[in-house]
Amino acid sequence: MSLHCELHAAAELDAGLRAAMYAVFERHYAATTPERFAADLAGKDRVLLLRDAAGTVQGFSTLQLQQLEHQGVACRVLYSGDTVVARAHWGEQELAFSWLRLAGALQAERPELRHYWFLISKGHRTYRYLPAFARRFLPHWSQGADGFEAGLLARLAAERFGAAYDPAAGVVRFAASQGHLRAELAEVDDRERRLDAVRFFLERNPGYARGDELCCLCALEPANLRPLARRVFERGMAAAEAPCPA
Repeated sequence: MSLHCELHAAAELDAGLRAAMYAVFERHYAATTPERFAADLAGKDRVLLLRDAAGTVQGFSTLQLQQLEHQGVACRVLYSGDTVVARAHWGEQELAFSWLRLAGALQAERPELRHYWFLISKGHRTYRYLPAFARRFLPHWSQGADGFEAGLLARLAAERFGAAYDPAAGVVRFAASQGHLRAELAEVDDRERRLDAVRFFLERNPGYARGDELCCLCALEPANLRPLARRVFERGMAAAEAPCPA
């Protein structure tokens, strides 16, 4: 394995790590600045940091954990903020697997709560993690929407993005892009266009190349995860539940 992943408290990242993270992000996203990146990071509480064998930062995902009650149900929501993997390492799954293990550990920590993943998708590659991980999620090209989850998704998006959120489309549209894929990375080839998930994403979020973001929600529970994702998620649960050595 050429990459390994570390979990950090966002507030404890030093200036050098923050600069290294921004350097990776800026290579892949346009319409961003160090100040905008820092402001987004300030609103997160965890960071999964991806490094290569030399210790160089090759990607990351910023995360925020939120607890709330929705329609009388106690929920905990894992929100994915800025996320990137250096193009040279596309196809490697260490960040995805580390994310799943963390999600499993969080579920084991508070099993009485209903857990969800809330993400906004700048591109089809991010959206495709949903069908890769889960059986049921919102929005989906062929599944009907669960009323509770649809309401929770709309609430989360409206509370976080205010007037920038279009509830009819399920898309966040900023007056000016808050960061979008660089043109060469936003292109969709013919093979990708044949995939249901890609066609659906492009239909639902035609403005993705200028920074529009599709709001998505997925239940984080073993029964909703596909076999590989479930195994990794349950490893995270088991590690969290294991007693500390004496």
